[in-house]
Amino acid sequence: MRYALRISTAFLFSALLTPMVSAQTPVTTAGRITGRVINVETGRPILRAEVMLGGSVLRSLTDLDGRFFLQNVPAGVHTVQVRQIGFTAKSVTNVVVKAGETTVLDVSLSSAVIAIEAITVTAEAERGTVSRALDQQRTALNVVSAISSEQMAKSPDADAAEAVQRVSGVTVQDGKYVFVRGLGERYTTTSLNGARVPSPEPEKRLVPLDLFPSGLLESISTSKTFTPDQPGDFSGAEVNLRTRTFPVYHQLQFSFSGGYNTLATGKNMPIPPTVGGEWLATSASTRELPTQLTSITDFTQLSQNDINGLIRALPNQWTFDQASGAPNGSGSLAFGGEDPVLGMHLGYVGSLSYSRSQELHKGELRSRAVPADSSGTPVPYNPFLGSTGQSSVLWGGLLNLSTLIGTSTKIELNNTYDRSADNTAHMDWGTLEEFQQVDSVQRTQLRYVERSVRSNQLRATHHLNRHNLLTWSVTSAGVTRNEPDRSSLAYGYEFAANGDRLPLAWLGFIPEAAKRTSSNLTENSWNGDLDYALSLGSGERMTTIKIGGAYRHTARDARTVSFNVRALGLSASDRAAGPDSLFYSSFTNTDSTRVTIEPNNSGGTYNATDQVSAGYLMADIPLGNWLTLVGGARLEHWALAMDVQPTSGALVPISRSNSDVLPSLAMNATLSENQTLRLSAALSLARPEYRELAPISYRDMLGEREVFGDSSLIRTLVQNYDMRWEWYPTPDEVVSIAVFAKHFTHPIEQIDVATSGVSQLSFINAQSANNYGVELELRKGLGFMGMWPFAVFSNVTLMRSRINTSNSNLSALTNDKRPMVGQAPYVVNAGLSYQSTSGATSATLLYNVVGARISSAAVIPITVDTYERPRHVLDFSFRFPISWGMSAKLDAKNLLDSPYEERQGDVVRYRFTTGRSFSVGVNWSLR
Repeated sequence: MRYALRISTAFLFSALLTPMVSAQTPVTTAGRITGRVINVETGRPILRAEVMLGGSVLRSLTDLDGRFFLQNVPAGVHTVQVRQIGFTAKSVTNVVVKAGETTVLDVSLSSAVIAIEAITVTAEAERGTVSRALDQQRTALNVVSAISSEQMAKSPDADAAEAVQRVSGVTVQDGKYVFVRGLGERYTTTSLNGARVPSPEPEKRLVPLDLFPSGLLESISTSKTFTPDQPGDFSGAEVNLRTRTFPVYHQLQFSFSGGYNTLATGKNMPIPPTVGGEWLATSASTRELPTQLTSITDFTQLSQNDINGLIRALPNQWTFDQASGAPNGSGSLAFGGEDPVLGMHLGYVGSLSYSRSQELHKGELRSRAVPADSSGTPVPYNPFLGSTGQSSVLWGGLLNLSTLIGTSTKIELNNTYDRSADNTAHMDWGTLEEFQQVDSVQRTQLRYVERSVRSNQLRATHHLNRHNLLTWSVTSAGVTRNEPDRSSLAYGYEFAANGDRLPLAWLGFIPEAAKRTSSNLTENSWNGDLDYALSLGSGERMTTIKIGGAYRHTARDARTVSFNVRALGLSASDRAAGPDSLFYSSFTNTDSTRVTIEPNNSGGTYNATDQVSAGYLMADIPLGNWLTLVGGARLEHWALAMDVQPTSGALVPISRSNSDVLPSLAMNATLSENQTLRLSAALSLARPEYRELAPISYRDMLGEREVFGDSSLIRTLVQNYDMRWEWYPTPDEVVSIAVFAKHFTHPIEQIDVATSGVSQLSFINAQSANNYGVELELRKGLGFMGMWPFAVFSNVTLMRSRINTSNSNLSALTNDKRPMVGQAPYVVNAGLSYQSTSGATSATLLYNVVGARISSAAVIPITVDTYERPRHVLDFSFRFPISWGMSAKLDAKNLLDSPYEERQGDVVRYRFTTGRSFSVGVNWSLR
């Protein structure tokens, strides 16, 4: 509970201090009105619209964000008038202003071809005209799905990975990796405030979204169709995380919650060792393998005394304790507002969040599959059963600043930093069938992994005049992944000469029975982009021509070293001792020659420099009153240079260079005031990940599959075709139907490799693949059934794919009548929500399931692929007010506790359950 006390103390101090600060605020008899003026047809802000307070001389002009400020407004009920040339003027009545408070009023204007009389609405009616997430979806030029911070606040989702799976067609694997429309992770890119986020994972291309606390986010949008102003490796979808923007009033918000997991909290479970600093994810530096070991290049020059010294220098972390799991806890602090600074409005928002949890993977079953007969029927091989205990920490912060220079230039500085750590302890029992002299085997593994993501972005928008808009941004981003010391240890029962089973002993005669591994990854990137937009005409029928360029430079350094500790002259009775006696006692004294340490052949290092430069031209052209054409092309050049140094073997240089023209054409037809039909066709691409190219191997534990890269991989070209009909009966409701199809040239697939030795995984380019499907979305209030506070929402995606494998020796050995790896046949998200009239009380029930999808393709003689089985997930969230700006929340996650399972025919390759999680918390918001 030490970490919980730290959080509680900090929050209590802040809570006591805040009323003291608030009490010093002077009493006033006036308030203010602020908000935005937007074009109802496009959702875009309207610049220099005149906003007036009826019956007074108070007035304001909107800035390039469409924002206005009416200061010193007398307390009372007022009428606000808004007008701009080319738009129908509007008067908003019954605008209530309270002394010392800020009233927020967003106004939407319609285009006017001829002058007509101003329309009048009430403030209550105007507030209902914009639902942020659906409005972004409705007014986008391409096919977009989004979820807002308001929706995230009403769910139990603690991070972006949990929140994004509520978006239509989106699923999440391993609690962190996003799949869109059932496609594999390689076909989804991740951006933060519009700039690419590098991945901290050495084996994966995609960014783990569990690094981003949901409390730091304003929205998550998923763009499913390509336009030339997006990066060319868009492939299947782009997920953009938008951090919070500053509020129009001063705000201070606290949140704290505590909870438990039914399998972990208070239950006996593996507890990984700690060295200090784990609660802040800062202990990697004290866990490193000794430099005298990792810096050695030639072990043949070492004496036995040197060898023994290296073994004794290893951190004595081979085993773990069993203890009761601790409760889970999280907290956050957020503040924001805007203040006049040097005659300008400076907006700011800051946030800190922290969470710590413990989880148990119970009934963790692992096995390989081998052919039982000539027909390739798979049977289990090396089956192991055990459990994994994991302690996780996630914390992050942001500080975003924004100001306006005049009314035409906006400057933003967005800063984000997130850090996480997973500390795990695993033990299982099973058999190593390739070693006949060994009966039952016990494997133990300890892992500690730290990750961090940093992003600093300077962004500017210049509205040169009514028809010219210039935007630019420069972003510096960096990620790290540090696994300082992974220890693996195997004990087993051997047989004596007479056939008797001997006591449990260290299997020191088997390579990797005692193994230490260290890996480190650092990646830094610079992104720059410049966009210029020229608008011709007026009102909603403007033609917009957009031209721009972008450049991204990425440098990655990755290093993995691994060492085996082996027995030289120890008998079975000697090896029955524990790690303390084996590695730190008489067996490794200065004159002993009974234990040795040597480099493991797996692992290696690679350095990669990746440069992408691009230019594009696109146009948004209205054709009549109901049809808009959006078209253009992007020219993108990619240059990759890698140097790969395997642990054993010569240096392998790898280079790639491609220049691609990526055209895009879309048509948006306005069928009625609230119905739109979208059609699009585009060419995009997907590039191989560095680790997939690097011909070095790695393996988690003794008996597990080995993974190695393929330096011959080339990029994939993707033809994209989409059509979607959207209907918005009300601002908070949507019905949409979409059909899509994709053709892949040289798709990259992960496959099993048939070998006579250890089981292996690798990557290949298949010849081609096709993917097509239909996507349905519904968000509807139940007032028509008399259940007015309730609403239902659901999105269903049905897909099929077929791959043509005949491209390489390995790919030709896989099943040529199978879906693409990672392609799910269906994705279902559904929910039922309740919200009171005031909006203060809400309840949400959420359901998700993903159809069976191939995790790795089998290679002949086995013809049955490995599938990840459907997992049914049910979550519940309840929010209700208490008093004085305080509210409470109750969350329940994974109520069905459906197991995660990978199966190859009748062979279970991987399976475990995680238990149900419950939490209760409070939020306190001060203005």
